[in-house]
Amino acid sequence: MLSEKLLKEINEQITYEFYSAHLYLAMASYCYSIDLDGFANFFMVQAEEERFHAMKFFNFVNEMDEKVEIKGLETPSSNYDDIEDVYSKTLDHEKFVTSRIYKLMDIAMEEREHATISFLKWFIDEQVEEEATVKGILQKLKRANKDVSIIYSIDSEMAQRVFTPPTKA
Repeated sequence: MLSEKLLKEINEQITYEFYSAHLYLAMASYCYSIDLDGFANFFMVQAEEERFHAMKFFNFVNEMDEKVEIKGLETPSSNYDDIEDVYSKTLDHEKFVTSRIYKLMDIAMEEREHATISFLKWFIDEQVEEEATVKGILQKLKRANKDVSIIYSIDSEMAQRVFTPPTKA
């Protein structure tokens, strides 16, 4: 059984995960609007991944015989200065999500809630990967120094991304 405090925070995390998908769809929309379809694909895939994360939390709460509370989402911005700005804001957002996962882990450890601790380890590893991926793309964009041919080359690379749900997650 989850404590009231932990359940409240996990329900908040479900909202944040769905919001992340919402945000990444807005970023995809921006990318499409500036003819960077590969980058748009990156964010479409990212949105799918975030919905998958939300559902992992949703299923966990149900497996723990608790009740999920679905809340409304804020409207994300879909206006950015350029593609580098999009990835800079993406990195900021992923760092925020990481801090949320750490907060959940801190509560679970404080309460010695071992099932939640085990569950959250996957998300900690996932966030390390998420931040590293975004940092890598942001570094490429910074090195491109707004060179359109390099940006289109990176855009082609982003078009190859697909979402494959982990078999054991």
